[in-house]
Amino acid sequence: MRASLGSIVALIAICLLALIGLALTGGGIWLLTLGGSWYYLVCGIAFLATAALVFLRRPEALIVFALVVVGTLIWALYEVGFDWWPLAARGGLVFLLGLLLLTPWVTRRLGTRNVADALDGRDRRPTATHGAGAALSAALGIALVVAVSSWFSDQHNIVGSLPGPRAEAPTYDIPDGEWHAYGRTQAGQRYSPLAQITPANVGDLEEAWHYHTGDESQPGDPTETTFQVTPLKIGDRLFLCTPHQNVIAVNATTGEEIWRYDPQIQGELALQHLTCRGLSYQPPGDATAAAAPTAVPDAAATEAPDAATPAGAAPPAAAADTEQAGEGEAPAATATELSQGGNLTAPQTGGEAETDQPASPEASAGQPVAATKSSRETATCDAKLFMPTADARVIALDPETGAVCANFGNGTGQIDLWQRMPNVNPGSYYSTSPVIVAGNLIIVGGTVLDNVSTSEASGVIRAFDIATAELVWAWDSGNPDQTAPLPEGQTYTPNSPNSWSISAADEELGLVYVPLGNEPPDQWGPDRSEAVERFSSSVVALDIATGEVRWVYQTVHHDLWDFDVPSQPSLLDITVGGESVPVLVQPTKQGEVFVLDRRTGEPVLPVIEKPAPGGAVEPDFTAPTQPVSALSFDPQALRESDMWGATMLDQLACRIAFRGYKYEGRYTPPSLEGTLVYPGNFGVFNWGSVAVDPVRQVMFSTPAYLAFVSTLVPRDDETSLVVNDEQPEGALPALNENFGAPYAVELAPFTSWLGLPCQAPPWGYVAGADLTTGEIVWMHKNGTVRDQSPIPVPFKMGVPDLGGPVMTAGGVAFISGTLDYYVRGYDVTTGKELWKARLPAGGQATPMSYEGADGRQYILVAAGGHGSLGTKRGDSVIAYALPDGSGEADAE
Repeated sequence: MRASLGSIVALIAICLLALIGLALTGGGIWLLTLGGSWYYLVCGIAFLATAALVFLRRPEALIVFALVVVGTLIWALYEVGFDWWPLAARGGLVFLLGLLLLTPWVTRRLGTRNVADALDGRDRRPTATHGAGAALSAALGIALVVAVSSWFSDQHNIVGSLPGPRAEAPTYDIPDGEWHAYGRTQAGQRYSPLAQITPANVGDLEEAWHYHTGDESQPGDPTETTFQVTPLKIGDRLFLCTPHQNVIAVNATTGEEIWRYDPQIQGELALQHLTCRGLSYQPPGDATAAAAPTAVPDAAATEAPDAATPAGAAPPAAAADTEQAGEGEAPAATATELSQGGNLTAPQTGGEAETDQPASPEASAGQPVAATKSSRETATCDAKLFMPTADARVIALDPETGAVCANFGNGTGQIDLWQRMPNVNPGSYYSTSPVIVAGNLIIVGGTVLDNVSTSEASGVIRAFDIATAELVWAWDSGNPDQTAPLPEGQTYTPNSPNSWSISAADEELGLVYVPLGNEPPDQWGPDRSEAVERFSSSVVALDIATGEVRWVYQTVHHDLWDFDVPSQPSLLDITVGGESVPVLVQPTKQGEVFVLDRRTGEPVLPVIEKPAPGGAVEPDFTAPTQPVSALSFDPQALRESDMWGATMLDQLACRIAFRGYKYEGRYTPPSLEGTLVYPGNFGVFNWGSVAVDPVRQVMFSTPAYLAFVSTLVPRDDETSLVVNDEQPEGALPALNENFGAPYAVELAPFTSWLGLPCQAPPWGYVAGADLTTGEIVWMHKNGTVRDQSPIPVPFKMGVPDLGGPVMTAGGVAFISGTLDYYVRGYDVTTGKELWKARLPAGGQATPMSYEGADGRQYILVAAGGHGSLGTKRGDSVIAYALPDGSGEADAE
């Protein structure tokens, strides 16, 4: 039996060595022909020699494999140093095979034992401690020591400490404990002045309440259905929206639902994304002036004539699990009663305003009309919530009751964003991000379908009167000098660069700052107009009153990589040369962070133009240079040695793929053979942006690094599917077909046949930077592969974060968007992780912080997953706070 087992194990060893040797030899020859490393060919030959020697029962097999171990170790250290994960990919399989060769079942078959040896009791066959086996054991021991040593060496870590306070805290017309806009204010800082939670006590945070929205996946949803909301906190209420466009008000202290509004979204939409990043708020007061925000009283909705669904009538799936008993709220008056009592002071609409909305309550693309589709009467609103919907409307709601505002939109309660639009295709255009409220205007951008066709809607930016919804101005990047409302019968420029992200505003300067994307298709642009070339992938400052361009700063010239400006700009004042300068901080997908004087658009931190690769597919072209900021998270260009895998085999495959693609560094243009794009269009930074501290003048960020492959695929006609096997379900669009262009595009992450990234980790970090100098002071890999691997092992490899950070005056920052399901708290000064809590689903949203009615500071997280990332779907909104009384004790 022992002999039989030994034979089986030896046969397994021979087969493994031979098969792997053949793969390494064949792949090694292929790699060498592409100009790659010689190691795999040599290693493959050595594997085959070892297999043959084991088959011939020669102990020299162990000597040969000891040389493989030592050679692999020397080569690996030469390529990557003491970096554990790249070392493991190179040597892990070799190490395991070496252990297999040292097992008694194999060593007993090596060498011979004659009669004299048997009579004398001698055994010349090798063992793990004798003969050739001792050499292999020594080699494996050295490799093990190197591997263990690498566990204590982090070559990707930058250690430092951010400076403390350097300026007085700015004042805003908003209570410290509230959150009135996506980034708390229209400055987009994602900074809370609350300081109850500190590095000393953040470890004590516990779940205060857990609310379920009841929003679940539905048939016909696009792949990219995501819960990306950052709620507003006004008075004692939180206001949020769900992927399927429900608007919900909950008690900020208990998590109990107060009201819910369903806009009854139009069906059969050509959606690429289905999300809602947030709502916008107009405070009560004179709507013709920038009124100071006033807290909305917290009272539950009753059976108002047209209130949204009150808490008692919420769907069964929506419920709040709370640790607090929480008394029920007193019933509120109806919207009509509130108006009669003087609590809703805006006058009723006395006549029809001249708008570009239809005179009758009908929508141009078949959408429902909010004021006529509700089962109840609509409200006369002073304060308003604005909800952008997936069927291209902006609906105004009463924050008190959730009722549709009848004194808005000429009696419709909404704005129809399809008005004056070309290429009307419901679902192909809408605003995924909250609108900007600036004085007496709401300013609205929108997303268009990416890489579907050359006949898409316009990227026009429009401003509407906040009281009547009358169109005040429209800035179309395809026709930038005309901002007055268009005459009847005219439409905006098709396919012009759009703004799908979040804008920011400085009302004192009278400017709104708009991050712009690209003209579709992203990867092909020989015929772009002069205006498109000027405004594509730029941040543009528009006059709030007129929509006229005050300045433009382009972050990528002739963008062929889908490097939209994805992030909301952050506005703050920093001290430069002893003077306070009002700046705009603009993160980008390609990793540059531009710090500009927001009055003029001139760089405050230096920007240089660096030469960029050429060689675009003709007649397209590339820009000769691209801008690089002094504050840059641009990674080093990929090398063959940066390729990675779970084993040396898939790493070899990635090396062959790397050598086969076109790649000359960042900005290598798309090609017919396939271009490696690094950083890829996932972005070093994306819609979550960064957080800035206006007192310390520092930035907290979550840079991510993933390579993508972009391949142009010739089209034979304008209608056939080229990169999709079949037409998507229903009205969903066929992505990346580029109907009307000469090429479709194949876009995919650069991964191995095992589905793992071909580039070595880390893939995600947290980083802190000094905005006055541009120095990256600290940077640490962040997150584990627990929820992305078949076995839930919490290896801290550094994973991407999709969502934004929030910073607090207490010196703690929070993020929830990593690919593992955690919300984490960090020391802003050093970047050290101080606290984490497990989430029930992917947390691809930006957290926020507020003060509850109980005086506690809360951290709020939405955890609902992200379809394109494959994180788990859910419907959770979770609040965390310090235990009762602990915050006051720490403050004392």
